Amino acid sequence: MSSSLKSKSLIALRVLFGLAFLAASVMKLSGQPQMVAEFQQIGLGQWFRLLTGSIELIGALLLIRRPTVAIGAALLTCVSIGAFVTQLMVLHGDVIHTLVFAAAMGWLVYSYRPGRVAA
Repeated sequence: MSSSLKSKSLIALRVLFGLAFLAASVMKLSGQPQMVAEFQQIGLGQWFRLLTGSIELIGALLLIRRPTVAIGAALLTCVSIGAFVTQLMVLHGDVIHTLVFAAAMGWLVYSYRPGRVAA
């Protein structure tokens, strides 16, 4: 893969998943009924919905600037793994999207890790 194509692919990944996590955070932080009900079902309380939404917002914002991409992606990888476990153990819902999000964020952590010059 050419350096230019790799660079554009990484930027596209940052933008697409950044927007997805931003949208998810807005839903959680604004108290959308679906999110309130889902976190009620999880059983950890609404404070956990607000915490998760805040972490998603911070992670999405960190994907914007190149020097902070690895940190943001690492945060969002943790959120995605937590979502996977929750879907698997509590909600019994769709786990595929959580794995895709975790893999994408893991790839960004790898690509932008300290000491590596990302294309």
